[in-house]
Amino acid sequence: MWLLFASALAFATLKISFFSGNIIVENVKQFQHFTAMGNIFLMILTVVVALGSLIAIFLFKNRKLQMRIASGMMVLSIVNLVLYYLQTKNFIPSDWSFDLTSLLAIAIPFFLFFATRGIYKDAKLLRSVDRLR
Repeated sequence: MWLLFASALAFATLKISFFSGNIIVENVKQFQHFTAMGNIFLMILTVVVALGSLIAIFLFKNRKLQMRIASGMMVLSIVNLVLYYLQTKNFIPSDWSFDLTSLLAIAIPFFLFFATRGIYKDAKLLRSVDRLR
């Protein structure tokens, strides 16, 4: 479930704004909402996190690979958050703010952490059951 939630939220951040504020375009001050679609690198990284989380759901037979992919997606989602924050430098200082929907993007690494922890517990349980046979 955690991987599905992380994937859904990652896809949602493509359209939902992370922060909004004023930006100067051709000497004119404009108000803009910034989403993952606002930067090509952010868009690619967000899609990779979403698809990686979705693919990891179907790797339940190979828990070691599933755990590696979930951990890698967790690291990429943290990098994604850092890149979001670095994009605030393009906006007028002290004239932007995080949107409430930014909590969705912040929740993705937590969901991936919970998924990794759950996968680890499942693998540990299966190893203990194998010892009993």
